[in-house]
Amino acid sequence: MTANTATVTRARTGGPREDGPKILEHVLGWTLVMVLAMFVTQLGLL
Repeated sequence: MTANTATVTRARTGGPREDGPKILEHVLGWTLVMVLAMFVTQLGLL
């Protein structure tokens, strides 16, 4: 097995270059923030 083949067959670990679409990550993050904010205000914790 050559060095090139070993590099290709290695498992991908999800490093910084393998991020998915940034807009989806931002939308999901802000959705989570809004849901948490609604939950906190419904419980009267704010």
